[in-house]
Order: sequence, then structure tokens, then C-alpha cells
Amino acid sequence: MKSGESRNAGSNGRFMGIIGLGYWGKNILRNLYGLGVLKTACDADPAVLLQWESQMPDLQFAASYQKMLSDKGIRAVAIATPAATHYAIVREALAAGKDVFVEKPLALTVEEGRTLVEMAEDSGRILMVGHILRFHPAVHALSGLIADGKLGKIRYIYSNRLNIGKLRTEENILWSFAPHDISVILALAGEEPLKVHAFGESYLSKDVYDTTLTMLEFRGGIKAHVFVSWIHPFKEQKLIVVGSSAMAVFDDVSREKLFLYPHQIRWKDGKIPVAEKADYKVIPFEAAEPLRCELEHFISCVHTRHKPVTDGREALRVLSVLERAEEALHAGQRIQAFPGTPPAKRSAVYPGVFIHESAIVDYGVRIAQGTKIWHFSHILSGSKIGSSCNIGQNVVIGPDVTIGNRCKVQNNVSVYQGVSLEDGVFCGPSMVFTNIYNPRAEISKMAQVKKTLVRKGATLGANCTIVCGNTIGRFAFIGAGAVVTKVVPDHALVVGNPGEQVGWVCKCGGRLNDSLVCQECKARYRKARGRLTAMSS
Repeated sequence: MKSGESRNAGSNGRFMGIIGLGYWGKNILRNLYGLGVLKTACDADPAVLLQWESQMPDLQFAASYQKMLSDKGIRAVAIATPAATHYAIVREALAAGKDVFVEKPLALTVEEGRTLVEMAEDSGRILMVGHILRFHPAVHALSGLIADGKLGKIRYIYSNRLNIGKLRTEENILWSFAPHDISVILALAGEEPLKVHAFGESYLSKDVYDTTLTMLEFRGGIKAHVFVSWIHPFKEQKLIVVGSSAMAVFDDVSREKLFLYPHQIRWKDGKIPVAEKADYKVIPFEAAEPLRCELEHFISCVHTRHKPVTDGREALRVLSVLERAEEALHAGQRIQAFPGTPPAKRSAVYPGVFIHESAIVDYGVRIAQGTKIWHFSHILSGSKIGSSCNIGQNVVIGPDVTIGNRCKVQNNVSVYQGVSLEDGVFCGPSMVFTNIYNPRAEISKMAQVKKTLVRKGATLGANCTIVCGNTIGRFAFIGAGAVVTKVVPDHALVVGNPGEQVGWVCKCGGRLNDSLVCQECKARYRKARGRLTAMSS
């Protein structure tokens, strides 16, 4: 970005606020103040405010960002608070009608990030995330080398972001260091990764990874890895792109920054590869502070209403990679059945199991032999599916759901956390489970999940609803469209809304007559103490 862009963009006066003046926020403060667009600065620490008030007496300072958001003279805000607070503050800022620049990550989950992106799009607000490497002049020059074909066909990209210094306990190294490099790698590859593998270790603080290695595989054949650590003996920030014709190195610690290595590989006698090394070349570019370029770009987008380079959608792609890598770290596994994974590889992970290529099976899932999972279904982490089950199209199971053997889950069913199915359960098309009794969209109530148990051999008819916290008895039959609000006894036939028992059914599914004899298979039953049991033949 050219420096003149921001001065022209900021000519409309002071219209911005900043929330958070700490470790990185102070650098954003310095740049926004220099660009002449900053009106109000906010931090919860009075000592921090006092320090900056003496240096910038012409600014307004506030301890409450809510008060700042109510100022109609502030059209846009920059947020540089701890990552765990990003979702809540960005949401409040968008609701107040402000354009938002937020430091990475946008949120801590893809679901939260998607909520913010949709909120910004629905309200016509600018939402930009601080993936600063995308605005580094050396990275722009590197992109130019690739676009001009100077590297040939891209084969491998890898980055090292290592240091010994500021250690964190509120977020791990993956979320702290890796987002910048992942953003650049996704941009250079031009697509999202087909597969994500990761492993690492927490040496300093329990369950807080301080060293991770994340590997990405792309559909176009490019592979990449990101190595990050804050227990490294020295600072290293390198991004290396290996092409068929040359290699490029972006070294952010070096003075020159960008290097081209035009090494060639020739084949001796057509069989033995021999490296022909060549002197590297320093690639020149116009120097500029990346953070200033980034903020200039945001200011320009606020005025022109153009979509930022690192908008909310781009941030979602980065969040998706981070979330998939985090799952791999916790599961300790290397392979995940993402859409497009060849059937042969899926078979290696789940022998004797059919998984359609459009289905997704997360890390940490157990599936027994003979089970089939059909089109566009998603099995979430921690779930267990027994043998010889049939999981239909567009089914979601999990996380942490247990399904027994020989179950059938028909199309368009979601089996949520808290639901358990014993052997031989039939879930009809589009039937519904709930798991929270009084949900709210803006209030997380996952701690209030009520368990639902469907006992052996029960049938849940098409479009019926099972309200959470109830048990469906063995071989019970819930009619199509019924709404179950209470415990259902073994062999009970339930219909209507609210569901009421209108009779009894046999193990085979046939209805029993008044003498408790099955009208289909002629099996006989007896009732004692309100319970039905089969009579021996």
C-alpha cells in the first residue's frame, strides 16, 4: 500500500477509536495517531491511560469501550485486546454500527467467526482482520515473483516463526504465531487445504502448546508446513517457497528480507539428480512499515467501502485451518477423512467401513466394520459408531455421541451431543433430537445439555421430535410427526402432539391387539406393573 493512500483516506478527520493499548495495541495507537484519524483510545487499565494521556493530550481517553461505541462521531474501531475477548467486542462494535479492524484471530472458533462475518455482511459493515504479513512489502514482492513465473510451478511452502520471549498462557503458540503464516500460505496456494495434520507439545504450561508443527496438503499438489515455537534459542521468521525453477526466501529478521535462489537440478545419465547451485539474488522492493500499510488499507476501505484483502471471509479460512490443526493436536492423529480424500486412504483409516468421498469424519472418531456413511454427512470428534450401521445423506452426528450396532439413521437427521442410541435403533427421515431444553442464540448453554437415551430396537418415525431429557424404551414406536415430551415405556406406540401412548407394538414392529398378540408375527405378550414382556413360545 502506498503511504499517500492513508493521508487522503484520513482527510475526513478523526473518526476512529481503539480498544486495547497493551502489547500490540500501543503500535496500532502510534500509527493511527500518526495518520490523523484517531479520536478516542480505550483501555481498562487506568495506569496505561495515564501514560498515554501525557504523550497525546489532544486525544480522548476512556476506560469503558461501551461508552466509546455510543459515540456517533466514531465510525470505525480497532480492537487489540486478548484473543478470548475478540468475539464479544467485535459483536458489540458491529451492533453499534461501527466498521471494525481486529487483531488476529477473529474469534476462537469457526462458528463464532461465521456469526461475526454474517453480522457484518448483513449490516454492510467493513470487517478486517490483522493478518499483517499480507501487507508486508516483501510478501507483495514474493507474490509478484510467483505471478511472473520466476519460481516455476510451486511445489512446497514452509515457514518458521520461532523465538524466545513473551510467553502466553491464555492462548497456545498455534493461535498466537501461526495465523499470519497460514494466511500467506493460503493466499500463495490459492485454495484451502484438503488435509491438515499437526502435532506439538506443551512443555511449560499444561495443555498450552508452546511448540507445534502444522502440515497442509492442497488439492492442486502443493504441500506446506508451519513450524512455530516460543522456546527457541533465537528469533527466526522465514517463509520459503520451493518452485520447479527457483526458490525464494522471505527472511523478516534479515536486513534485505527477500532472496531468490535460482538453483537447478539436472539429471546425470537420466538417473542421478545433481544440484547445480547458483548465487542468490536480493530482490528489491519499496520499504514500508507493514502495520502502517495494513491500517492505511483499512482506512481506505472504510472510505471507499471496498472489501479488505483480509476480510472476514479470509479470516474464516484461516480459522478453519487453525481449528482443524487444534483437533489434530488434541487427538494425536495424523489423518482425517476430509471431502475428496481418496477411498483407499479412508479404508486405511477405517478398514471395512464405507465413507462416501463427500462425507467428513473428524479426528477421534471410532467406526466399527460394516458401517456405511453416505453423501454429505459429518461425524464430529469423539463420536463412536457401532458395526453394520447405515448413516444416510446429510446426517450430522456428534460431538461425543455413541451409536450402537445395526442402527439406521435416515437422511437429514442430526444426532446431537447428549443423545445415545442403543443397538438396532431406527431414526426416520428428518426426525429431530434436541439437547437443551430452553436454548438461546446468544447464550451458550452447552453446560445444560440434557441426555436422551433411545433403547434397543426403538423406531423414531419420520419428522417426529424427541425433546431432550427423556428415554425411549426398548422396541417402542414413535409415529411420524409425533412430539415426545416424556419418558416412553418399552413397546409403547406413541403418536400426536404432544405424544401420547395409544397402544403397544411387537418386537417386529407389528401392533398388538387387545389380547396383546401381534397381528403380524403372532407373538404373545403379558403386562405386569405397567410393563410389557414377551411370553415364551
